Amino acid sequence: QVQVVESGGGLVQAGGSLRLSCTAPGLRFDTRDMAWYRQAPGKEREGVSCISWDSRSRSYADSVKGRFTISRDNAKNTLYLQMNSLKPEDTAMYFCAAVFHRESGCTLVVGDYDYWGQGTQVTVSS
Repeated sequence: QVQVVESGGGLVQAGGSLRLSCTAPGLRFDTRDMAWYRQAPGKEREGVSCISWDSRSRSYADSVKGRFTISRDNAKNTLYLQMNSLKPEDTAMYFCAAVFHRESGCTLVVGDYDYWGQGTQVTVSS
């Protein structure tokens, strides 16, 4: 059974940093495009960043460009999201998602992903 497991969330002051991690035991990690999404209370789930299976393609939401960096280590079957200069509006549940890789590169379309984690909470205080 495939599991997607996020970790690294927490409470941080505005301007601080956090690094999220995601593993997927049971999933052939190095064949999957991966993505981070977030959902704040009362809001729709939004794509934050994605990375292709070979790290050649990456994409970021405009709201996080220049502050967040996505990366992966296929040898460790782990996806990362380094979040710097955090703002209160970054507060949300952050989810990791996986899909078999596409030739066109990774996507931030929610419906394109078929494996999802339970999420890790990120709270940024002002």
